[in-house]
Amino acid sequence: MRSIPARRPHPALPALASLLLALPGLAGAQSLRELYEAARAYDATYLSARALADSAQYRTEQAEALARPSAALSGSASRTQVNLPGGYGNGDQNTVAASVNGSYTLFNRANTATIEQARKSLLISQADLETAEQDLVVRVAQGYFDVLAAQDALATQQTNKTAVAEQLASAKRNFEVGTATITDTREAQARYDLATAQVLQAENDLLTKRIALEALVGRQGITPKPLLVPVVLPSTQPADAEAWVTTADGVHPTVRKARLAYDVAQLDISKARAGRLPTVAAVASVGVNNSTGLAVTIPGATKSASVGVQLNWTLFDGGATQNRIKETLSLEDKARQDLEAARRGVAQGTRVAYFGVQSGLAQVKALEAAESSSKLALEATQLGYKVGVRVNLDVLNSQTQLYTTQRDLAKARYDVIVGGLKLRQASGALGAGDVDAVNQLLAK
Repeated sequence: MRSIPARRPHPALPALASLLLALPGLAGAQSLRELYEAARAYDATYLSARALADSAQYRTEQAEALARPSAALSGSASRTQVNLPGGYGNGDQNTVAASVNGSYTLFNRANTATIEQARKSLLISQADLETAEQDLVVRVAQGYFDVLAAQDALATQQTNKTAVAEQLASAKRNFEVGTATITDTREAQARYDLATAQVLQAENDLLTKRIALEALVGRQGITPKPLLVPVVLPSTQPADAEAWVTTADGVHPTVRKARLAYDVAQLDISKARAGRLPTVAAVASVGVNNSTGLAVTIPGATKSASVGVQLNWTLFDGGATQNRIKETLSLEDKARQDLEAARRGVAQGTRVAYFGVQSGLAQVKALEAAESSSKLALEATQLGYKVGVRVNLDVLNSQTQLYTTQRDLAKARYDVIVGGLKLRQASGALGAGDVDAVNQLLAK
């Protein structure tokens, strides 16, 4: 009795399933750049950081005002009842007074340090905003490719389920005609049930990943554009970890922020030492005093004006200045150590990110070779099953190996792309232009 050969899935079936999965939203698919711009206008974490950075310039202007002239208007009005012995001079006295007082600092070392600290703090806020922008790029890219990976995983599981269903049907036919045992049918049925569960899990994972991306960008029904086929991943340039570390030491916002904090600590020392120095200010005032009433000897307005220089010099403050200087010296040492820790941490993170990308590229090449080998192995196993030298379980295992390899290959490619962005983030070189570079890898 002639056996019925197993139906072999077409080699292009996984790619076709993935394409069919994306077809409903293909026309309205979004690029990474489009979703990044949406996230910039929606993500609360980024908008909070931007608002804080915007406020820093006004805080700096408040400190700059210490070096500018100031003026104040003051006024008063009073009514006085006068009762003198003997009745002489008894009566009311009405007084209205107004004056304008101005001052301009000529010498104040503490104010100078405070202004410079405010300028440094403005640069720190800009570094914080840059960190938030880089973090947003990575979060959007991670969410974007997580959805693509989940779509590929679902397509792979669906293809695997279809292939297992065909193998199950073949095993049942062969059992009916007596060319296979019930074991083949039960093995295929068990594998089919497992494939069904895996499809359900993949569907839920895709839903979860899509919800996370939608929450990040504030849009519904997102369909990310897939990678261009054939996939060509960019190489890592420069191809030297230490070159990335050198770049990071100069431009990374965390290192810059730590350097600026060290500068602020040094200015704190100058400010503390300024407590031993005098302050000098030019002062001026213009006033008028108008008195009326029965108790006023000479009624009328009295005008006055004065210009002078005011000196303030603390001779003794109970040791407060001396101890403040010692405190700032200790805080300067802390800032120095914080700077060194930031440099070491950034260097370590950059090296880890670099070798992570290199490992990912090597893994992609290995999985590409494994995919080709798995396809050949599946074809050979199916042929062996056809001629009776392989059993149904061998075919099922070969199919699972191929689809698992294809799923892992797609995920590895996405990991390399996101890893490249994380490498640039680790070195402090990540910018909006890198989003456009990744966009070039996506389907148009």
